[in-house]
Amino acid sequence: NVPPAQWTYQNIDYMRGQMAAMGLAIDWSREIATCKPDYYRWNQWLFLKMLEKGIAYRKTQTVNWDPVDQTVLANEQVIDGRGWRSGALVEKREIPGYYLNITAYAEELLTGLDDLAWPDRVKIMQQNWIGKSHGVRFAFTHEIQDDAGRLINDGKMYVFTTRADTIMGVTFCAVAAEHPLATKAARSNPELAQFIERCKTGSVIEADLATQEKEGMPAGLYVTHPLTNEPIPLWVGNYVLMSYGDGAVMGVPAHDERDFAFANKYHLPIKQVIAVKGVTDIFNPSRWHEWYAQKENTECIYSGPYDGLSHPDAVQAVAKDLKDRGLGELKTTYRLRDWGISRQRYWGTPIPMIHCADCGEVPVPESDLPVVLPEDCVPDGSGNPLNKREDFLKVNCPKCGKPARRETDTMDTFVDSSWYFMRYTGPDAKTMVDSRNDYWMPMDQYIGGIEHAILHLLYARFWTKVMRDLGLVRFDEPFQNLLTQGMVLNETFYKEDQSGKKQWINPADVELNLDEKGRPIAAKLIKDGSAVHIGGVEKMAKSKNNGVDPQALIDQYGADTARLFTMFAAPPEQQLEWSGAGVEGAARFLRRLWMHASSQADHLQSVQALLPNDLTAAEKELRFEVHTILKQANFDYQRRQYNTVVSAAMKMLNVLEPIKLDRDANLIRPEILFESLGILLRILYPVVPHCTYALWNDLGFTKHFGSLLDAPWPQIDEFALVQSEIELVLQINGKHRGQIKVPADASKDAIEAMSLQAEPVLRLLNGVPPKKIIVVPGRLVNVVA
Repeated sequence: NVPPAQWTYQNIDYMRGQMAAMGLAIDWSREIATCKPDYYRWNQWLFLKMLEKGIAYRKTQTVNWDPVDQTVLANEQVIDGRGWRSGALVEKREIPGYYLNITAYAEELLTGLDDLAWPDRVKIMQQNWIGKSHGVRFAFTHEIQDDAGRLINDGKMYVFTTRADTIMGVTFCAVAAEHPLATKAARSNPELAQFIERCKTGSVIEADLATQEKEGMPAGLYVTHPLTNEPIPLWVGNYVLMSYGDGAVMGVPAHDERDFAFANKYHLPIKQVIAVKGVTDIFNPSRWHEWYAQKENTECIYSGPYDGLSHPDAVQAVAKDLKDRGLGELKTTYRLRDWGISRQRYWGTPIPMIHCADCGEVPVPESDLPVVLPEDCVPDGSGNPLNKREDFLKVNCPKCGKPARRETDTMDTFVDSSWYFMRYTGPDAKTMVDSRNDYWMPMDQYIGGIEHAILHLLYARFWTKVMRDLGLVRFDEPFQNLLTQGMVLNETFYKEDQSGKKQWINPADVELNLDEKGRPIAAKLIKDGSAVHIGGVEKMAKSKNNGVDPQALIDQYGADTARLFTMFAAPPEQQLEWSGAGVEGAARFLRRLWMHASSQADHLQSVQALLPNDLTAAEKELRFEVHTILKQANFDYQRRQYNTVVSAAMKMLNVLEPIKLDRDANLIRPEILFESLGILLRILYPVVPHCTYALWNDLGFTKHFGSLLDAPWPQIDEFALVQSEIELVLQINGKHRGQIKVPADASKDAIEAMSLQAEPVLRLLNGVPPKKIIVVPGRLVNVVA
């Protein structure tokens, strides 16, 4: 075991070397490390500012607990009920911690999406996560008392619903395991108490609860319907979250699929109160149909004064009646929860708070920032090592001067990534950001994976808005344009031990047996020949040990081959399946480019950059091909379709390779090839900078245009795109029979006449007039016999 700091800095050094070897154009003077005090001091400083403004606060709440990482997780960090980092099933725990009031920005985070040039998929994911709902919040009344004889929650149990039009169909209510009414009922019901304890394990995320089996137990208590005064039985449900709304829901089995399944499971009444106009199907309480939950084109039935009202009219009428009774009102809610940033792990920004027995929670004075994280700790799996570091823990209270204790929770590391991009603008700034940030931000183009849609990207937007409100920045959104790159996929291989645990093996250590079609049918370890299992193609990940070390590629092929394959294999927003054959293909192309350019070096060294005026037909044809490809490459670069840029370069090399140089008027002169190769090298330079830079020098371009790094981008010659002749596809009876060349301005009649003189047509017609001739301008001519 090594301290995380040592491991992190070693990895930074290694990655820096790899990025340099890959030829990435990075301004290393702007390098930062978010784990260093000169960066995270500003996390602490902004936290204190948020504390002053009430944006940061402390509370105890039911949270997601990762039993492996021994820490709290934000809702966004739980994926399918498991911790995003460890993969362990999360548990519910009541833990105090610090929160950031992101919900105060919910509406702005939602409406701000309209102004962003982001993929629709990302925007929809954020919209759904924020989860704006319009509905009615109202109370069921009760006479249930606590142990002191006081009405629990003043005799009101509040719920929120978007379907107030179904209020007359309520047949039960359910509360969360942590609800005060559940706690009251459990005191006299041991079986219910055990059920409540079971409910306290698992995720506290609404989406996760939607997929788990719905379970409940009757509380033995009743609440009163606010409009009919009927007694409604109260249940404790494992699908109700205390952290969402008021921790209670109304149950309308006839018109909610979840409630329908719950009611059928526990034999609760199901009462239809909504009908769809024009639907003649009879309501069946034993089988769910989608129209039961329909809102559009519906009317209330068996609902007393609301009979015949549509969904929107019924909601308004019910809300008015509830408000008149002092029991409810229209309300807009959000699914988004405040961001819990406290983590019980060591490696993170220390939260700048001090706990004093006399003064309570005391912020660290700004003059004492940063609170520095000890970098020599080695976590041993027994909890946060900061709790064992007396040199970190012990401190005097800034208010009273008495001995006190530092906060040992650290900030969620997503705090670090919420503004790092701004620090790049002024890495040596004496404040969090300075005037240089005004020049560079907001960012024109950001690149990040879709997996960050409701994590980093949402947090960064919130953090930016907080900085704006504190007067630190003058913009609302950090990223104007977003590209979500596709995942890189690779084969996976593994062995299983006696317990069934999988040991993942890197593809570089495996030899495949292939069938006659080249498909893998078996695999073995190269070192000892032992059999391994083929796990299929999955996203490259440390957990599956199926990554490819760039250094190994650089050592074998050079950096440009790795760059070329990555750009050529797929558009950047699509998945890329790693392929050894594809890498070899990229290497072959670069060898072809090198050999062709090198073979022309002697001819081109003394060439003048000026083009001759008297171009031959062959030269005009070549320039047409080259400038057409340049035009397409420019268009594809603008669209970030780098794979088709590479395709264009490959096509250009195919055009250039057969060319023979000669001063003879019938062949291509060196000046024309010089122009063509210069365009090709510049098109490829962003993709394969090392090869093209060397060839640029070797072929003599530097003396005409300067270094390739500083050379102007090639200009499209519009005159080169004007053709005196064009080539049309020749078809006979719809079948391809070759090509014919015609003047670019040839009329339809002229094209028809020339097609009849083509050798394949003369042979087929044998003097018989065609039935008709179809001309598609600029594309083809079809002779129908």
